[in-house]
Amino acid sequence: MERSVKPSRALRGLRFVGWPVLCGVLLAISLVQYQQLRRLSGAGTGIDAPGSAPAALSFAAAIRAATPSVVSINAIRTQVRDDLVDRSGLHLDEPASLGSGVIIRDDGYILTNIHVVDSLAIQVGQLVIDTFTMQVTLQDGRRIPATVVALDRANDLAVLHINLDGLVPVTLGDDQGLQVGDVVFAIGYPRNIGQSVTQGIVSAIYYNPDGSISVIQTDAAIQSGNSGGALVDVNGHLVGISSSILSESGNYEGIGFATPASLAVAIMESKVEQTIAINSGYLGVLTGEPLTAQSSEFFFGSDDVRGMMVESVDEGGAAQRAGIRPGDVITRVGDTPVTDGQNIIQEIRNKKPGDTVTIQVYRNGQSLTLPTTLGFGQAITYEL
Repeated sequence: MERSVKPSRALRGLRFVGWPVLCGVLLAISLVQYQQLRRLSGAGTGIDAPGSAPAALSFAAAIRAATPSVVSINAIRTQVRDDLVDRSGLHLDEPASLGSGVIIRDDGYILTNIHVVDSLAIQVGQLVIDTFTMQVTLQDGRRIPATVVALDRANDLAVLHINLDGLVPVTLGDDQGLQVGDVVFAIGYPRNIGQSVTQGIVSAIYYNPDGSISVIQTDAAIQSGNSGGALVDVNGHLVGISSSILSESGNYEGIGFATPASLAVAIMESKVEQTIAINSGYLGVLTGEPLTAQSSEFFFGSDDVRGMMVESVDEGGAAQRAGIRPGDVITRVGDTPVTDGQNIIQEIRNKKPGDTVTIQVYRNGQSLTLPTTLGFGQAITYEL
């Protein structure tokens, strides 16, 4: 016969409170795990837990950093009457959109596609070619004539130069580190509607035999006018130059291509160096006849001012940027006194784009010395 043993009062008390305590502990653990899962879920989907501040996903800062470097390329054309005889029929058209470009250097070099600048010739048609001017428009609204200085047909690249200060060059990214699935943005001027940004991913990557990237494929929308524009990463850094789309209709169908930025910039730097070597510097002034004692007396009340009077300066040209004005008299270029126009021409021809020459001018009874950095005029284009 078994003997029954009565539990102690302490043991009976523990049994009475043990289950509620255990249940409370389990409930607390469950609540903590639930909150952790909610936070993890919100971080992955953009859905925030109740009562928390919304975490907005935005690339606005990256886009703001990149957009000042992307420009619109336009053709300004003066039409002539069909008979090409009566020039009284001249009139100026609105700018015709050609495409986009990217400022690479703060001294005025811009990358775009060859087919962008080639389209200028297509638009000429029956008109006189010298009535066309290529123009670059910056995001801040400034407009300036542009000169084609180098071409690379193998990679559909063209280099333009503009004579303008205060340029914002793009920051270069790591295009060779791109992977399929990376987020990218195409920035350009599609269909003449102004600057626009589209988002997509890197859809495919094509490689050279040496392992470097040759072509970037993206589904970021690229329309007519985007050609030559920027393909940037999530930091706003340039990874490609938008070049073409694959389409049967001629409109965007989800497949676009870009030239890797590292390849494009390397080509540009090489071509610019070669182009500078075969071009003379550009001052950008129109002068009248050399001043004589009689004309000096007429204009300045003194018969001893000698040189060439400036009639006009080219917009954005080296002279304008240096502060030379219409009405100034150029009296010396470098160490050479100016006696006629040939003095100026010869001194400038001996310099290269980017060289700095000292120009001395006479203005309002004073002699001013103006350091002048030469640019490109109608450049001799380097092309492979």
